[in-house]
Amino acid sequence: MHITRYTDYSLRVLMYVALKGEELATIREIAESYEISKNHLMKVVQSLNSKGYLIAIRGKNGGVRLAGRPEDINVGHLVRDTEQDLALVECFNNGKGCVITPACELKRIFAEALEAFFQVLDQYTLADLLPKGKAQHMVRLLRIG
Repeated sequence: MHITRYTDYSLRVLMYVALKGEELATIREIAESYEISKNHLMKVVQSLNSKGYLIAIRGKNGGVRLAGRPEDINVGHLVRDTEQDLALVECFNNGKGCVITPACELKRIFAEALEAFFQVLDQYTLADLLPKGKAQHMVRLLRIG
């Protein structure tokens, strides 16, 4: 399983915004803190806003903040929301697949493995990604002022 850059950035944005608390964060400051493209983050933030993870405030003093509590944002649900293609092998797709698909057990085994992957992720929330003992260290690393 490969997590896309889009999902990675989504998780990072939510972690950053959670660390800021009620204070608004801008796309520019998030991009600078992580040293990643502002253009990529704009798409990510728009999507997170439309899916209800963030609240975006437009205007001169605008920015983004979490739409809820970190404890209420489930990592497994977020990954499902942001990953476009969870087909681990060709036969997961409904189109023309491998010639041995009717007799092969690979699809079933990979489906079971994918379910186990999400069962683990479903046990964690955004709050778990920001443990109390390490949150201040993350704030310093990201230069959150």
